[in-house]
Amino acid sequence: MAHGNNINIPMKNGNNFITINDAYQLVEGAKIRAKKYPEELFVLSGYDASKRGYMVYPVDEGLQFNDFGVLVTENELMFDYEIQDFDVNQVRVNAA
Repeated sequence: MAHGNNINIPMKNGNNFITINDAYQLVEGAKIRAKKYPEELFVLSGYDASKRGYMVYPVDEGLQFNDFGVLVTENELMFDYEIQDFDVNQVRVNAA
């Protein structure tokens, strides 16, 4: 259940985080973590061209906190963060 601006995020069992090799891996809703602080998890928001970066929001015990976000550049994501591995076959595309 969401509390205020916060959203419950289902967390995948296990911690399969991989190196970000390509910007195409940076999809909205992806779970990421800093390489230096792997215990800190974030959810990636969409790319904001006017700010030249991605907003990331912290996640704690499956709860995403939308009231506090951090702007992270693509280069920072590629060098300082890892992304949770996921099965491409499970990704759903919303058709308009």
